[in-house]
Amino acid sequence: MDSKYYKHWHLATNELEYKVTELEWSIIRCHEAFSRWLEAASAIVVEGDLKISEYLILQVIGMLDRPRNGVTIARMLNRDDVANVQYSLRKLESYNLITKIKENGSKVHAFEVSEKGKKACDEFSVIRRELLIEGIKGLESLNEKLGGATQFLSFLTGVYEEVSRSSASLSHNSTKLP
Repeated sequence: MDSKYYKHWHLATNELEYKVTELEWSIIRCHEAFSRWLEAASAIVVEGDLKISEYLILQVIGMLDRPRNGVTIARMLNRDDVANVQYSLRKLESYNLITKIKENGSKVHAFEVSEKGKKACDEFSVIRRELLIEGIKGLESLNEKLGGATQFLSFLTGVYEEVSRSSASLSHNSTKLP
């Protein structure tokens, strides 16, 4: 899209701002599409009202088939809302998708995927393979594109983390709306 269409947009007053804004909107649209995909696929394999974040937590616990505690799960998902992660863990436990276990020599509890949760993760994997992987595997230079995109998104994650920390220290009381 030509940047002349955005010359009066508050987020994009020059070519660099336009490119960054387009990237951010692409990330937003991709996130929303990814969320819809997960919601549709998870509804096939899990009965109940699971939110996207809860299904992602289930998948994280199922990764490498070993127990994980709430803090580790939050860190793996780049979340800082551990209380909400704990709420999601309780919900997954109430659906019998995960079980709570006590970590050796610690007061901390970890969670592992139950048999029902493993079945849900395995079924999701099959659906993902049949729909997503089969749909994209013929794209030219796919491995290189995916590798480059993953590396770039990891870089951007670091950039946004840094500016998030920086913005927390700014004081713009004079510009805040009442």
